[in-house]
Amino acid sequence: MRVLKIFPIFLGIVLISCGSTTRAISESTTEETASTSVKINNMTEEGFFSGTIVYSNKEGDCAYVIEVDSEEYSYMLDPINLDKSFMKDGEKVWFKFNGLRMMNRCDKANPVSIVEMKKKEE
Repeated sequence: MRVLKIFPIFLGIVLISCGSTTRAISESTTEETASTSVKINNMTEEGFFSGTIVYSNKEGDCAYVIEVDSEEYSYMLDPINLDKSFMKDGEKVWFKFNGLRMMNRCDKANPVSIVEMKKKEE
């Protein structure tokens, strides 16, 4: 009989402790998301664009282009002065650029000069 009185108390403690773990995980995830959002806003306010380095070995394509991350539309840029340390397919970057008034070196991307580039921290 005594076991039946203790069982509901034990069950209540287990349920309460499970809920607190879920809440802690949820709070830390929310803080990480807010921190990431602040970083993105800071980089954008400083004039950086978000992009991904894309490699191609097809004939007529530029070897390395930057696919600009944009919600509005997708476009590619041909960086004529891309540093070798960024020549990695799939590399996520922040960058500033100046447009160039010269003929395109490939069909799918417009030539640009990179002013500043940073690897994205993930």
